[in-house]
Amino acid sequence: MIDADKRKAVFLLHQENMPAREIARRLHLGRNSVAKIIAQAGQMPKLSRSVQPSIDPDLLRQLYRQCDGWIQRVHEKLGEEHKIAVTYPTLTRWLRQLGISQNVEPRCARVPDQPGAEMQHDTTVYQVPLGGVRTKVVASLLYLRYSKRRYLQFYRAFNRFKMKCFLHQGLMHWGYAAKDCIIDNTNLARLRGTGARAVMVPEMEAFAKERGFRFVCHELNHPDRKAGEERSFWTVETNFLPGRTFSTMEDLNRQALEWSTERLEHRPQGKAKLIPAKAFEHELGFLTQLPAHLPAPYQAHDRGIDQYGYVVLAANYFWVPGTRRGDVIVLEYIDRLDIYHARELLAQYPMPPSEVKNKTFGPVENPVPRGQPQHRRQSSQDEEKRLRAIPGASAYLDFCLQAPGLQRHVFLRKLFALSQKMTPELFTRSVARALQYRITSLEVLERIARIQLDGGALDFTSIPIDEAYQQRETYREGSLTDPPDLSHDDDDE
Repeated sequence: MIDADKRKAVFLLHQENMPAREIARRLHLGRNSVAKIIAQAGQMPKLSRSVQPSIDPDLLRQLYRQCDGWIQRVHEKLGEEHKIAVTYPTLTRWLRQLGISQNVEPRCARVPDQPGAEMQHDTTVYQVPLGGVRTKVVASLLYLRYSKRRYLQFYRAFNRFKMKCFLHQGLMHWGYAAKDCIIDNTNLARLRGTGARAVMVPEMEAFAKERGFRFVCHELNHPDRKAGEERSFWTVETNFLPGRTFSTMEDLNRQALEWSTERLEHRPQGKAKLIPAKAFEHELGFLTQLPAHLPAPYQAHDRGIDQYGYVVLAANYFWVPGTRRGDVIVLEYIDRLDIYHARELLAQYPMPPSEVKNKTFGPVENPVPRGQPQHRRQSSQDEEKRLRAIPGASAYLDFCLQAPGLQRHVFLRKLFALSQKMTPELFTRSVARALQYRITSLEVLERIARIQLDGGALDFTSIPIDEAYQQRETYREGSLTDPPDLSHDDDDE
């Protein structure tokens, strides 16, 4: 197609009495095209396209109702029953023009790509091998639309606090924020409503206002409104994850940060071969600059110091210096935690990795406390290892540990304590007898051991039983009595 400027140039040259052959030579056009443009006075020709279908609109409405709105079935009935040949795209266009089709979703609004106007955020789930084990992780990515800068991090779980921490880290890394942050209708930031009618959670609205932007939800089923974000996840799947190995979550995030903020910064993007680092330099004047010492988001937890001086957070134990006991406030940041009492900072610890559980932490400058935290979960691996070293006990453990509802650690510790009260020979005979009769109760196992001490092994099959006991007079009298009232026993419980 010949554009409007070249058509206007052809007509102006013609008005200056330049021959059509010369116009065609100078503008690299065919002589027939030049003649046609002159005849049209240099104007763009108007395309005339009939918007009215050649099929009876009432017939289309009838078929649409009969097929419950399934346009593919309407297309089939037109060809099979009414012998009307029409392409599927043409049929859908006719239905839209007549206002019949209700299943065709409107296209999302076209938004101009302006510097400093928009950034986008979203999350997705991946299965990533960490240390050789496939682990479910949540990828969170922040995308600056105009300059196409990206910030990527991974989490084992993603909640509102993690969302605030991620956005804070990403924006502080850039030092700037765009006016709007386009998100889907996630309940991490949205309180109610969807799309343009969405109302944000006051906590998240205040968080965004402090950093000079606002959250904007796109309409339902319109992920293309943040197409740059969706395309960035495709780049993660096809460029970042393949061919890389990750030992821990920290290693995964370190590589993700280097890939998203260094490698992609100088890699040409899209058909325009845009360099994000150079485009960001132009965009700086349109962005909101963030204060250098903007406080990081945190969560406050009310905790008590136990008798050994520990507080519990995220299944780990942190020692508080001094001799005081009572309530403290633990401020959880993304990378550390602070312990306060009456506005006095008592201790500060780096946040342990998410996979670390049931560990104790103490200040480096202070000696390690002698006491252990109250209610600390202890592993039973040592007890199980020593029990399996006793002849015959390994088979009994394999049987008991498969029993449903068995408290593994409690059972192993009590069984190990029982093994210390008797000789190895007596313990071996006792567990062998318990395995024979499929007994998992430790009380019964202890009675078996006492019987072994009193008179040796007890043969339960050798006890004589009178099979005619039901014929006895005392049995008959007892079977005719009323059942006892045990309701008062339930009240005592």
